[in-house]
Amino acid sequence: MATKKQKIIYGIGVALTSIWFGLSGLFEITKNPTVWDKTIALGYPGYFITTLGIVKLLGIVLLLIPMKSTYNWVKEWVFAGLFFDIFFALVSGCVVFGPSEIIAPALAYAIVFNTYIFFKKIKSAESKTQ
Repeated sequence: MATKKQKIIYGIGVALTSIWFGLSGLFEITKNPTVWDKTIALGYPGYFITTLGIVKLLGIVLLLIPMKSTYNWVKEWVFAGLFFDIFFALVSGCVVFGPSEIIAPALAYAIVFNTYIFFKKIKSAESKTQ
């Protein structure tokens, strides 16, 4: 059985991930200049930015589905997508704007990675009790 502490840490991680990527997705869809202009400067086309925003929001919805759901396998895909998004943001930002651009992606990676670790721990503990 997963501990209460693990579930709390996972919940906090999901909340932070949802806020971070939810706002990012919303800003990409609404063409918020802070996000849109910077992403255009990285060389990504507008249709890609909008599509990325939609996929982020869909991923966050899936991430918010309770753990006991039969859709937990989809969460694996959401985490993978977030890792790819962070990786490309880090590489693109570093190449175009310089090394100072690794701070935000590194923080996002730490949050998502820890959330994923606790997702796996809880999923494993709950599968052993069934």
